[in-house]
Amino acid sequence: MKNLELNPISKSSEHYEVRAKVMKAMAHPSRLMMIDALSHGEKCVCELTDLVGYDISTVSKHLRILKQAGIVDDDKRGKQVFYRLKVPCILNFFHCVESVIANGK
Repeated sequence: MKNLELNPISKSSEHYEVRAKVMKAMAHPSRLMMIDALSHGEKCVCELTDLVGYDISTVSKHLRILKQAGIVDDDKRGKQVFYRLKVPCILNFFHCVESVIANGK
């Protein structure tokens, strides 16, 4: 019996649109840096601002894109907002990308 999960014909075009949304959300160096930083634990916006070197509004915009894609989650504590990876398995994708880079050299 074929595994329907691996059969691309069984997936709707909407499913691929959602996949593309996740991929697009990661398609910026600053967002990749933030995801990598969050792999080591939650961070406040101020820490991520220092990391990427942008102002708070720009970092917040990037984080909103990651949140809308389902990659990060936030927690407001007083005036601070902390972010964490919602699905740490996203790091498996990073390992795969590193393999592609290594094999391309």
